[in-house]
Amino acid sequence: MAVSTSASPISDALPNATPQANPSGEYVEIDRALRSRLAQLTLGLSPASLVSAYTDWLTHLAGSPGKQVELLSKVQHNVMQLARQGMPKEGHASDANAPPLPQDHRFQAPQWQTWPFSGLYQAFLMNQQWWHDATTGVDGVSTHHAQMAAFYSRQWLDMFSPSNFLATNPEVLAETLKTGGANLVRGAQNRIMDAMRTASSQPAPAMAQFRPGHEVAITPGKVVFSNHLIELIQYTPQTPTVLAEPVLMVPSWIMKFYILDLSPGNSLVRYLVEQGHTVFMVSWKNPGTSDRDLGMDDYLKSGVMAAIDAVSTALPQRKIQAMGYCLGGTLLAIAAAALGREGDKRLKSLTLLASEVDFTEPGELALFIDETQLAYVDSVMSEKGYLDGKQMAGAFAMLNARDLVWSRMEHEYLMGRSLPVNDLIAWNSDATRMPYRQHHEYLHSLYLRNDLAEGRYLVDGKPVLLADIGVPMFVLGTQRDTVSPWQSVYKIHDLTPTDISFCLSSGGHNVGVVNPPGPGVKRSYQMLRRAAGDPTVDPEAWLDAAPVCGGSWWPAWTTWLAAHSGKRVPPPPLGGKTGNKRRMVDAPGHYVLAT
Repeated sequence: MAVSTSASPISDALPNATPQANPSGEYVEIDRALRSRLAQLTLGLSPASLVSAYTDWLTHLAGSPGKQVELLSKVQHNVMQLARQGMPKEGHASDANAPPLPQDHRFQAPQWQTWPFSGLYQAFLMNQQWWHDATTGVDGVSTHHAQMAAFYSRQWLDMFSPSNFLATNPEVLAETLKTGGANLVRGAQNRIMDAMRTASSQPAPAMAQFRPGHEVAITPGKVVFSNHLIELIQYTPQTPTVLAEPVLMVPSWIMKFYILDLSPGNSLVRYLVEQGHTVFMVSWKNPGTSDRDLGMDDYLKSGVMAAIDAVSTALPQRKIQAMGYCLGGTLLAIAAAALGREGDKRLKSLTLLASEVDFTEPGELALFIDETQLAYVDSVMSEKGYLDGKQMAGAFAMLNARDLVWSRMEHEYLMGRSLPVNDLIAWNSDATRMPYRQHHEYLHSLYLRNDLAEGRYLVDGKPVLLADIGVPMFVLGTQRDTVSPWQSVYKIHDLTPTDISFCLSSGGHNVGVVNPPGPGVKRSYQMLRRAAGDPTVDPEAWLDAAPVCGGSWWPAWTTWLAAHSGKRVPPPPLGGKTGNKRRMVDAPGHYVLAT
């Protein structure tokens, strides 16, 4: 199969894809080289995109005297509120004129409720609210530019939060007095060590504690198939009999697969195997410069389709329960639609975890996606032939800078403490790369043009339609997902008439998926089924109607899988009856170990 898009050929869009006798080519390369160097200073963000957003906002604000008067009155109101506080002996969070947002925990400690710190944090929150009001609701500003202005203003303001500085953070001051300044010494040591690791490109300390094949990704199994892009792992059965239909797991290519096989207590793979499922896992290659021309068609043909072929060869006559996570689920949905179009019946069911197929509302990731920004990203990738995983990790960190950047800085550099390390944090530090061509294609085709949802995405020269997916689906969204907002994931209801069981899990994009059952952690989920052909309700109506269930969603999913499975059978041999045991390597294979 080959994947393309309805726009002009990628060779016309990608530099150096097709050598041409273009006299201006050398000058274009100069421009790209300049943008690539500049990107190192701007964290991969396009200055032109940022300038365009703020110019749009300022121009329309300048022509909105009513909005200006409103903002001025809010300044006066905030000044009066702070003046009324005067020098209170004791403040209370409930009496705050500008209470923090529910997800903002920076000012929860009792020390923040005493003067002068209560006034400092109140002034900061009022200022933050004022800038939100200033950058939103300005008539004429494009939605994208308004979102960018609001987002980046919030990021810059967070840099100057009183919690970030020794003199204005009462918790840090108390710790400094308590330890005689030892916390600042430890914090300086932490800062120096981080700088040295960054300069030398050393792995994060967490990586040494959670190594694939040692502490994580240790569910027994074998690599039963491999090509230039994937290794396919089949896990060793753990029960006397297994459900007849195997489960094929397809993680996103922007992550290493072992987020689904972390330490034993957090391993979804181990949980499935212990429930009597035969599990196969796709492990993507971590691409390098030589892989720059791998495209979406390669990831479909040599990735998902090759894995389906390999499972069908190993276990003939058995249908597959396919599961995809994040963009792996998007790619799997494309494959399922293509198989449905051709009448291929090898899939028994389809599970999508935090996976979007309609990208009209992709959350705050949309802030980094416009023509200007993507041209900038192309320049960044053109020199190396791939997008470095650290750059992608930086973008995700910016989406949640309050917790991932500033709170970490306060904890490690000011308080002088070391953050606890777990398997999920270690996995998150194990960054992957993305090939130049493929990254360009999926950003333009899926995120920018929304070709898949709008029926323009081509497979073998013909558009694939999600309505051709005829197998029952289990779709998971997560409540606090900034990567794949659950309302966006829910849009699958509008694109296929098949039977859909939609589940909403507590947590975010990763924690909401890595959500094992067990005591000690508060978890919950909501779940409702829409039978094939039934009308679809909007997300808010669904949220009101779906009952809240305590615990992990994992048992609900395995119950659903079992309901769509046949009888139990003896466990199949690894690689099938014709598998060459001598050539199989132990899980987790080689590709996941590449840095």
